[in-house]
Amino acid sequence: MGPEPVFAQRLSIEQVEEGNVLAPKFDEHGLIPVVTTDFASGELLMHGYMNAEALKRTIQTGEAHYWSRSRKALWHKGATSGLVQHVREMRIDDDQDCVWLRVEVAGSGASCHVGYRSCFYRAVPTGDANAGADVALEWKELGKVFDPKDVYGDAPNPTIL
Repeated sequence: MGPEPVFAQRLSIEQVEEGNVLAPKFDEHGLIPVVTTDFASGELLMHGYMNAEALKRTIQTGEAHYWSRSRKALWHKGATSGLVQHVREMRIDDDQDCVWLRVEVAGSGASCHVGYRSCFYRAVPTGDANAGADVALEWKELGKVFDPKDVYGDAPNPTIL
């Protein structure tokens, strides 16, 4: 890895919104939200969080690193599964409190630990049809890209419940 990136101190609104230095705003837990999309198609693959270390490692390596809130650990996406997210472009929003990664995913192109290509594989219907009833999700991806048991074994998922 190259030299460690240094984040600028946040000094003014003008510096943050119109300046040329990275001065990310992490929340009270030291995290910044990240949306990750497919570089070629623009499809939303996942949403996650980075702490300062994950952001630095992503910048240094060109591969996505996140902070797992459930495991309370740094997470190199694809280190276990081989589905590494290669960052083709990283953007920061206007007030530097949200990151957007545009990635190419190694292997089958999946980014969801459940086995689907995208973590957003179901849609939530809206409107009057759902008034007073349990909301029935609509499946948008009908088949898994990989079997999670083949990749991760039978270990329980620490991110659920």
